[in-house]
Amino acid sequence: MRYIITEKHNTAKRISEILSGGKAKQKRIKGANLFYINEDLAVIGLSGHIIGVDFPPQYSRWEEVDAASLVNAEIVTTPLNDKIISLLKEIAPEADEVTIATDFDREGELIGLEALKIIKEQNESVRVNRARYSAITKQEIEKAFSNLVELDYNLAHSAETRQIIDLVWGASLTRFISLVSRSLGSNFLSAGRVQSPTLALLVDREREIESFVPTPYWEIHAKFDGFEAKHAKNRFLEHDEVEKCLKKLEGAKEGRVTDIKKKKKVDRPPIPFNTTEFLRAASSIGFSAANAMRIAETLYVNGFISYPRTDNTVYPESIDLRGIVALFKKGVFKEEAKKLLAKNELKPSRGKKETTDHPPIYPVSYVAKSDLKEDEWKIYELVVRRFFATLAEPAQWLTMGVKIDIKDEPFKVNGAIIEEYGWRAFYPYLKIEERILPQLSVGDLLNLIEIAVLEKETKPPSRYGQGRLIKKMEELGLGTKSTRHETISKLYSRAYIVGNPMKPTRKAYGVIDALEKYASMITDPEMTRMLEEAMDRIADGNVSEEEIIGESRKILNQIFEDLKSNEEAIATTIKEGMRADMVVGECPDCGKELIIRRSRRGSRFVGCSGYPDCTYSLPLPKTGKIIVTGEVCKEHGNMSKLRIINKGKRPWDLGCPLCNFMAWQDSKKKENDETNHDEGGN
Repeated sequence: MRYIITEKHNTAKRISEILSGGKAKQKRIKGANLFYINEDLAVIGLSGHIIGVDFPPQYSRWEEVDAASLVNAEIVTTPLNDKIISLLKEIAPEADEVTIATDFDREGELIGLEALKIIKEQNESVRVNRARYSAITKQEIEKAFSNLVELDYNLAHSAETRQIIDLVWGASLTRFISLVSRSLGSNFLSAGRVQSPTLALLVDREREIESFVPTPYWEIHAKFDGFEAKHAKNRFLEHDEVEKCLKKLEGAKEGRVTDIKKKKKVDRPPIPFNTTEFLRAASSIGFSAANAMRIAETLYVNGFISYPRTDNTVYPESIDLRGIVALFKKGVFKEEAKKLLAKNELKPSRGKKETTDHPPIYPVSYVAKSDLKEDEWKIYELVVRRFFATLAEPAQWLTMGVKIDIKDEPFKVNGAIIEEYGWRAFYPYLKIEERILPQLSVGDLLNLIEIAVLEKETKPPSRYGQGRLIKKMEELGLGTKSTRHETISKLYSRAYIVGNPMKPTRKAYGVIDALEKYASMITDPEMTRMLEEAMDRIADGNVSEEEIIGESRKILNQIFEDLKSNEEAIATTIKEGMRADMVVGECPDCGKELIIRRSRRGSRFVGCSGYPDCTYSLPLPKTGKIIVTGEVCKEHGNMSKLRIINKGKRPWDLGCPLCNFMAWQDSKKKENDETNHDEGGN
C-alpha cells in the first residue's frame, strides 16, 4: 500500500481529486480522514505540525523554576494531534511506500519528517520519496508525482533547529521578564530572539518621533495662470531672507520663462511578487500581514495561486507565461489578457532575488469573482494584476522642468504627463500623479497673479506600517518569509503595539528600555541575523543541528548573566512602563490620574488614584485585554480611548470610557421611559 502525506486536510482532498480524476473516496480511521484513490493508494492530510517540542513537565511551574535553568534544559517531543498520530500508526504496518507531499519549505519538510518518523517506528523498511510542487493544479501535481525526489533531511533539521532555539529563547526570556515584573497569568509579558529586536525597531522609531524638534522654514510661491511655481531655493531657513526676497519681488507683474527642459522618462514595471513584496502590496490596500497571508494560503490550497511563501522575484523559464495569461481570456480580466496576448513576446520584469525552491507568486487558474469571498477576490485580483503588470511594457512619461525669472529671482516648476500607460493600465493600485502645465516657450512673459509665502516646519520620521516593517525585517534578517507576519501579530496580541501604522504602548517601552539597557544583545538584529545564517548552513549540510543549538545556548547563558545581575532595575523599568499603560486620563472631579483598577471581586473599572478621598469611577468590560491607545477623546480631552482584545476575535474599539458610559446611561433611560409609557398606557 502506498500513502501520500500532505500538510493539511484540504490539500489532501485537492490532490486526491486531481490524481483520481474526481473519484477519490473518503474514509475515516481513528477519527482522522483518508482519501482513497484506489485500493493501493491513499492520501492523508495532516494538520500542520503533529509533533511539537517542549520542556519536561518539571519545568512547567513558572514560579518554582528559575527561568535561566530553561536555557540548558532537556528538550522533549510532545504529540500535538493524537488522532492523526493514531492513524499513522494504524496504517504503518501495511505501508510499502510513503510519498511526502507537504509544502516544500523548511516547515513543510519537518512536518513531513514528523509523520515519517511515526510510520518508521512501526515499519522501518518502508520506501520513502518526496513530491515537490509550487501550485495545486492538475498539471503541477501530475508533474510532481512523475518526478519524485528524496526527502531533504538537512532542510528539515534546519527547521527543527529553529523550533528548538525559538522555544528556548522565547520561554526563558518570557518567563524571566514576566516573573520580575509580576505579570503572570493572562497578563504575562513575552520576549524572543525575533520578537524583541522587531519591537525595539518600533520603540526606537517612536523615541525619534517624540524627541523630534521641528525646524521652521518658509517657501515662496508664485501663482500664474493655470499653475504655481516655487522659488528655486526651495526652503528658506531664516525669515530675514524671506523678507529680503519679498522686498525684491515687490511690485512684480510678470515672470519670464528662461529655460525649459523636456525629457522622456521610462517607468519600468514592478518586479514579481515574493512574500515580502506581496505583503507590502496587500498592506497598501488595507490588509494586515497576517490576514493577507491567511487568504493567500486559502487561494493556494484551492489551486488559484502559486505557493505564497517564497523569496524568488524571477519567473523560471519553465513557467508558461502565455498559457497562464490565456486562462483569463474570459471574465473580468479578458481585455487585459487580450492586450498581453497580442504582444509578440512576453518578457517579464525581474527582481534581484532568484531562488530555485518556488517561483514568485502568480495566478495558476481562473476563478470567477462570484466564487470567492470579497476579501479573497481582492487578494486574488491583486496577484493577477501584479502578474499582468510584470509582463506589460514600461509606462512612458514626458517630464518638463521650467525655470522662471521674476525680478532676477529664480523660480521653478516641474510638469509630468503620462504618454503611455504601459504596465500601469494593468495595475491600478499605484496612484498616477500628473502635473500638467500649459504650453510654454523660452522667453514667454507670464502674468503674475500673486506671490505667496507658506510657513512650514520639518516633519518627524513616520511610524512603520506593517508592509514597511516586514521589508525592514527582511533587510535586517529578522525572521523568515514564513514567520514575519506572525511576529507582528504576536506584538499586537501581547498589547505591545496598537494601530497601523504601529505605535508601541508604554509597556513596550518598559520592556525594550530594560532589555536595551541591561541585555542589549536581545534587541540587537545582528544576533538574530547570525542565528538565521547558521540555520541556513544546516540546510546546506555544512554544520550540525547540535552545534548551532549549542552556540545559541552559549549566547543565551551570557545574556542571563546580565539579566540576573540587573534583575531589580529591570523589574522597576518594566513596572513603570506597565503602570503608564494603565493611566486612562485625568479625573474630572479631583484632577488626579484615572487608572484601570480591579475590585476585590475581580471586576475591572476606571478609578481615581485619589481613592478613597475621590470615588469617581467608570465601568469596563468583564473580559478581554484592555489597551490604552493614547488617542484622546475629542469631547473629553483628558480621556484616552480604549481597545479591547479578546483571543480569536477582532479587536473591539471601546473608545472613550466616559462617552461609552454616557451612551449606556442614555439607552437605559430610554428603555425605562418606554417601559413606564407602556405601563401607563395599560
